[in-house]
Amino acid sequence: MSNALQNYIMLLVLGVLLLGAEVFLPGGVLGVIGAACLVGAGIAGFYAFGPQWGVISVLALVIAAGVGIALWIRFFPRTILAKKLALSKSGADFKSYPDELRALIGRKGTAITALRPSGIARIDNRRVDVVTDADWIEEGTPVVVIAVEGVRILVQRDAPEARTEGRPS
Repeated sequence: MSNALQNYIMLLVLGVLLLGAEVFLPGGVLGVIGAACLVGAGIAGFYAFGPQWGVISVLALVIAAGVGIALWIRFFPRTILAKKLALSKSGADFKSYPDELRALIGRKGTAITALRPSGIARIDNRRVDVVTDADWIEEGTPVVVIAVEGVRILVQRDAPEARTEGRPS
């Protein structure tokens, strides 16, 4: 067996193995190296078989790659392996964190730290990072949640506290 034929076979097998490994270790690096090995196998085919058979070898590689991709797209999604690799559940049971936070709107609590304008408040017996609307609120002051924007919880002084300071509510 000639050296060129050995290179051809080695590059062909290595390219197919690397492309197969790309399925389990995604990232693109193994796929690019595997594709480069297949291109190298096509070039080695010219040395191993001569120009006429080299062209036939490259065409066979291109056709085999096309058929392989078509079969992969057609049959792989139905296999047990694909079902283990891909997410099959819908997000219907998924509870997002902001949805839980929206339930806090209108709830009252107490500032655990000074809110200048951000800090920590205890609302429904749980510590929550909060932000005021450009107002400084001292520790121990009653607060009420007025809005939730994403994970940002906006609070203001509770109305009875505001009246004792003589501010209109």
